[in-house]
Amino acid sequence: MTAIDLNADLGEGFGRWRLTDDEALLSVVTSANVACGFHAGDAATMRRVCELAAERGVTIGAQVSYRDLAGFGRRAMDVPPAELAAEVAYQIGALEVFARAAGARVAYVKPHGALYNRVVHDTGQARAVIDGVRLADPSLPVLGLPGSRLLELAAEAGLPAVPEAFADRAYTDEGTLVPRGREGAVVTDPDTVVERSLSLARSGAVIAQSGARIPVRARSLCLHGDTPGAVDLARRVRERLVAAGVRVEAFA
Repeated sequence: MTAIDLNADLGEGFGRWRLTDDEALLSVVTSANVACGFHAGDAATMRRVCELAAERGVTIGAQVSYRDLAGFGRRAMDVPPAELAAEVAYQIGALEVFARAAGARVAYVKPHGALYNRVVHDTGQARAVIDGVRLADPSLPVLGLPGSRLLELAAEAGLPAVPEAFADRAYTDEGTLVPRGREGAVVTDPDTVVERSLSLARSGAVIAQSGARIPVRARSLCLHGDTPGAVDLARRVRERLVAAGVRVEAFA
């Protein structure tokens, strides 16, 4: 039976401001990418999400990013490798405190936003992220785009490299994500997102923006939590996968 993990970016708020419906999404996903304070999130939010995830048996992952609260971690930045490695380790360590207090642990790491896209091709930045992960815990799996430099370097460093896919993001023919600033970068039609999820889980393929069918073999499927109707859509995706005989379970 085919197995797939469902992950979502959670804890993306700050102070009184909340972007994601964490509690509702934690009833659907199997892995939670928790913001660690650099692009979103604060100590109280991190603690709350870790407690909720632990209660529901959802695996906790550290979503690390550039230090960019104002830009939600989506602005291009040039950070010296040694500094970036230290900041990645710092974010993982901060989340680990709250995960442990909730009776769980940080089980994997996933970059966010501009950093996620940068480490697809940038060897220096990708190596810095891997160095930061190893500094925090040399056994942690790394979640990223199939074929990325990040996953290649993770495997070389002996870290589990876990590929993921996006049902609600447009792909290029090369298997990378269409930049968010371009028209059609985000797939908004719910029925299309649901069927793309099934195709990714069962066939390891998706239709690119050009119309070409491209291979995207992934162990985890990302469901964005910051779009309108995200919770209902996530539920529809999970129900469709289960109905098709796909086993939905965490990878870590």
